[in-house]
Amino acid sequence: MTAFNGPVHLVGIGGMHMSAIALLLRARGVLVSGSDIRPSGLTQKVAAAGASVSFGHDAANVPAGTALLVTTAAAQDDNPELAEARRRGIPILLRAEMVARLMEGKRVVAVAGSHGKTTTSSLIAHILVRAGRQPMYLLGGESPDLGGHAAWGEGDICIVEADEYKRAFHEYTPEVALITNVEPDHLDYYGTPEAYHEAFIEFGRRIRPGGLLLACADDPGARHVSDLLGDAPIRHETYGAEGVRFWLARDIVLSATGCEFTLLRGGTELGSIHATVPGVHFVRNAVAAAAVALHFDVPFETVRDAISSFRGARRRFETVGEAGGVLVMDDYAHHPTEVRATIAAARSAFPGRRLIGIYQPHTYSRIAYLWDDWLTCWEGLDALVVLETYAARETPLPGRSAADLAAAIAAPPASYASDFDEAVRQAAALARPGDVVFTIGAGDVVEAGPRLLEALR
Repeated sequence: MTAFNGPVHLVGIGGMHMSAIALLLRARGVLVSGSDIRPSGLTQKVAAAGASVSFGHDAANVPAGTALLVTTAAAQDDNPELAEARRRGIPILLRAEMVARLMEGKRVVAVAGSHGKTTTSSLIAHILVRAGRQPMYLLGGESPDLGGHAAWGEGDICIVEADEYKRAFHEYTPEVALITNVEPDHLDYYGTPEAYHEAFIEFGRRIRPGGLLLACADDPGARHVSDLLGDAPIRHETYGAEGVRFWLARDIVLSATGCEFTLLRGGTELGSIHATVPGVHFVRNAVAAAAVALHFDVPFETVRDAISSFRGARRRFETVGEAGGVLVMDDYAHHPTEVRATIAAARSAFPGRRLIGIYQPHTYSRIAYLWDDWLTCWEGLDALVVLETYAARETPLPGRSAADLAAAIAAPPASYASDFDEAVRQAAALARPGDVVFTIGAGDVVEAGPRLLEALR
């Protein structure tokens, strides 16, 4: 940690990964400051850990004596704090570069993929903690089981959620690289599906010689990456819930209370696993996590017991509360494939109940390049409210607004809401006792659930 004697300033300190860096540095006694656009639960958390947090971006936010500035990839080059760091000669690192430094000397497990990264990495960390291995971890979501999303750990293993945005995961050289799926996303940055796939191939090439590539062969994209890396000096293992896989879930039973399956390794039955998280997509994530833990010689019985006690990641099929006989749930799904998986899991978990969605699109570009899929991924819902787009770093695109999307969805019946108050009003009018309402999206749609419960009371 001598390289981080600080002080360190973080631009975008309220982001999931940036706040993880802040918490890790504070745990080592490093002085930390940072800025973000608005207050959030994560800015409160890093402030409680002793970081100094400012809101809005201003050159004055960078304290005198700052030794290093770390920035989120979403920050623009003309950000005044970046400009101030350049003016003062303060070294600047991207978030992923800083994470790579923090992980130096560890046996790194990097979990990549278009979907499922947070649940899978959280589950791996949970198993290793239960096994007494004291892992370091940096997760893309908060874990109820672990009590947060980052910890140093005193063991030799580090689990990191390897984000592909702006090729961040190319900073890592993992011992184990896990690819859950590869389905074109972030095309505002990559431009083409081919460039997106190529980024995952390059990620695979960064595995240490003799390391392990674990790919979900149920997914054509992940399977394709694994096939193209066939000549790399690494081990290849496939996993999945169908066909011939090295790690296979067989005899799968899905229910309202979770899932159960038998785990096979290389055709040999290891035993039965039960989990309280529903959906076949979770079965695949559990198989992947089990494979990683067994790679590190965790006994199968410990793996089985840890998976059975896993409560999922926050904002992944999470219960918000119940009022007026209406159950309110929340899910981070922000891609049509994720939405389909969430709805399928909901149909399995809540048979015979009406399902209502409050969906907040995440960025205008993601609406645009996945437009056709967004029109057809809602099958299984009984009604949908489309909230105004969470713009993040973007400006509107003509004809691809949230209102345009709501008007173009043929089924289920969909309506547009310009703000949270209107979305809650519409959902409260639609909901009746016995219904389940899901808030869906990667932005701040999570705020709608508690507001809806209050309206229903």
